[in-house]
Amino acid sequence: MTFIPFLQAAGSAPSASGSLLGTLFPFLLIIVIFYFFLIRPQNKKQKETEKMLNALKKGDKVITIGGIHGVVSSVKEKTVIVKVDDDCKIEFNRTAISSVELTEAEKAKLAEEAAKKSTKKNKKLEVKEEAKEEVKEEKNETSEAESVTSENK
Repeated sequence: MTFIPFLQAAGSAPSASGSLLGTLFPFLLIIVIFYFFLIRPQNKKQKETEKMLNALKKGDKVITIGGIHGVVSSVKEKTVIVKVDDDCKIEFNRTAISSVELTEAEKAKLAEEAAKKSTKKNKKLEVKEEAKEEVKEEKNETSEAESVTSENK
């Protein structure tokens, strides 16, 4: 006898707008998650690779997709000639280049830039902390002044 109202409530159809929203929300959430975790990072990486391939120049040390290390001997529109050994030059498509190795000077320059950025951030944090301390001191001074005036009254 107590199950009859429960069964009647389960048999009634829910409203159409509520069920539509309930079914679409998880799908929209999954699409947003896929965008931020898969599509967006892949597009960024593809743009960086394209930028690297367009910036290839003679003398760059490169690594191909197949793992061949060499120095760029000449650059053409769609291909790159890589000098692997003294007498051995191989022509590759630009898309076969997986990465460009940085020289010691470029590595030092990047490290120096990173150090400058970190010191700038540290200086900004120090300034913010000093400003917070000043605000705390002002609050303490005003509260002391208020307590003195309330004691005088």
